[in-house]
Amino acid sequence: MFKKTTQQRIFEDLVAQIEGAILDGRLKTGDRLPAQRDLVDTFQTSRGPLREALRVLEQKGLLEIKRGVRGGAVVKQPGMAPVAESLGLLIRHREITLAELSEFREGVEGSVAAIAAQRATPADIRQLKSLLKQAKKHVGDGVDAWERFCQVDNRIHLAIAKAAGNRVYEFVLRMVHDNIQQYYEAHPLKDQQFMQENYQDLCDIVTALEKKQATAVRSLMQGLSLIHISE
Repeated sequence: MFKKTTQQRIFEDLVAQIEGAILDGRLKTGDRLPAQRDLVDTFQTSRGPLREALRVLEQKGLLEIKRGVRGGAVVKQPGMAPVAESLGLLIRHREITLAELSEFREGVEGSVAAIAAQRATPADIRQLKSLLKQAKKHVGDGVDAWERFCQVDNRIHLAIAKAAGNRVYEFVLRMVHDNIQQYYEAHPLKDQQFMQENYQDLCDIVTALEKKQATAVRSLMQGLSLIHISE
């Protein structure tokens, strides 16, 4: 599977070989890499560059490094966590503002919801209506339930993205919503009317989705009040 590493840029070559084996399927999720001493022999390198390469692959989310007697490097299912974390860091360092993130969400979600209106199945609509029932309960509990309402609101938006049937949209919007969610959780709502209006908007969107009214869904989604807090 692997070959002797080149003597120039050893670290990059190790990363490229192991990453390539994962991405082309020679190493599958759950597979354990050979012990470090065996990898050192295979690559004909030293432990230093190998350990650095494994750390980089762990940061990329391709490997999980387990400690102890049964430890080692195990191949992970690729996920969105590293990308979402990078976006979160940019937001926390004010490289990306909440307003920018919300503007992006507004533009993209309108298009995604319009696609979902054409593709949503009866099962998708049932799930959305079930989530609306949960949201209604939290609205009835008042502003103290704002965080729980936001969590359901998030699930509704992601369910709509999933109904569009495009995993790229779903991936990107999940990343955006997870980071917006942090702001809502950190800033308690003081006005229940905003909460009620948000809930009614969601009801209107689901109704339009069920009727397959793509234009109406796009307009409703783009008209949502995305920010109730100042940065």
